[in-house]
Amino acid sequence: MVCALGAAVCFGTATVLQAMAARAAAATGAAEPGACGPGTSAGEAALLLRALRQWRYLAGLALDGLGFVFQIAALRSVPIYAVGAALAASLAVTAVVAARLLRVRLSGLEWAAVGVVCAGLAMLGLASGAEGDLSGPGWLPYAMPVAAAGVLLLGAAGARMSGRARALLLGLGAGLGFGVVEVAVRLIGSLRPAALFTDPALYGLLLGGGAAFLLLTSALQRGSVTTATAGMVIGETIGPAAVGVVWLGDRTREGLAWLAVLGFAVAVAGALALARFGEAPAGTDTPAPAPVAH
Repeated sequence: MVCALGAAVCFGTATVLQAMAARAAAATGAAEPGACGPGTSAGEAALLLRALRQWRYLAGLALDGLGFVFQIAALRSVPIYAVGAALAASLAVTAVVAARLLRVRLSGLEWAAVGVVCAGLAMLGLASGAEGDLSGPGWLPYAMPVAAAGVLLLGAAGARMSGRARALLLGLGAGLGFGVVEVAVRLIGSLRPAALFTDPALYGLLLGGGAAFLLLTSALQRGSVTTATAGMVIGETIGPAAVGVVWLGDRTREGLAWLAVLGFAVAVAGALALARFGEAPAGTDTPAPAPVAH
């Protein structure tokens, strides 16, 4: 559980550092003669290149990498439902860090939502048992690349829509892709190269993670951040948690199933209330490069 919380802190802090780098990169670009506008593809590419020269953006990438390592360690140690709720809580970390470093004003309800997330995670920590000891049915590893391909199809359908429906569907697809990653990590049985590269779960992990990143980037660039992030939180928590409980043997401590359910619901609800922090330049007019998502 400590690793899951560490991943949330890394992801949430990385988002703010990348936002600060985006601010600095945009300010530098505005001062350059003949710079492309941020609404063009060339302008977005130039913004990303300038951000990559900022130490904060590189530090954010390093934190994303460290967070992914923590995520893998957590998924191999505690139930998927606990890890998913903790990762959703990275929005609370982003909100608190943004209030400090980006001087984003949090409303009373948003501060309450941060407290709600913390309370939900505390309940989950008390109620969670060890990770399940079941490997699942034989078809489950093969379902991972199939599910990842389904995420791409969902993204293609969402790209044809507009407005909030587009952002919601792309965000939901991104969350499902991240959910495929969570389940696939649990299904990989051996890290020996001979076994690893013939394991279909590995290819589900790679395809699901790539699809999720593409869909989330598209949703945040051309849709409502709040709507897309809400869809992502739902997609990456509920589905994987159900797979862990039904097929992988994830359980709670004896007699505390009710507390785990309550803690999961409370943590996810609090994260949804903080969905506007899915992209970190909250409260600014500065566009950011595409986010590096967990």
